[in-house]
Amino acid sequence: MPSVQKISPCLWFDRNAEEAANHYVSIFPNARIVSLSRYGEAGPLPKGTVLAVVFELEGQRFMALNGGPMFKFSEAISLMLSCDTQDEVDMFWEKLSAGGQPGRCGWLKDKFGLSWQVIPSMLGEIMGGGDAARSNRVMSALMRMNKLDIAGLRAAGESAAA
Repeated sequence: MPSVQKISPCLWFDRNAEEAANHYVSIFPNARIVSLSRYGEAGPLPKGTVLAVVFELEGQRFMALNGGPMFKFSEAISLMLSCDTQDEVDMFWEKLSAGGQPGRCGWLKDKFGLSWQVIPSMLGEIMGGGDAARSNRVMSALMRMNKLDIAGLRAAGESAAA
């Protein structure tokens, strides 16, 4: 088994990579900082400035890179967070959206501008597995929500067609 994950996201920050990594590690119960490196004499930022922080969230490795102000996060890339309970959805939604921007349909931007999708792990089951009418009812309910409500999605799926 390889000691390093084959594919890892590299997240570009503007001088706040360490703050972001520490923030994410503080939110997830199974998380840690793996390593931290600093710019030397040859870097584009001052010597000693954090270059990169490697961190893990729930076994997934990420790199936070202090690359500068040239690039910003966009909704074209998001981190999808699968939650087993409503309490978990609520907790992650609250902590990740704090200082950021709640969105629609389970999406949010955190205080660093990174997009997340906080979704129930059983969403596929709730959608109905091939039952088009059920899927449409659940999707209609989901489209009206910001933070996803598992009970509300289940109720929409189980309701009689109008």
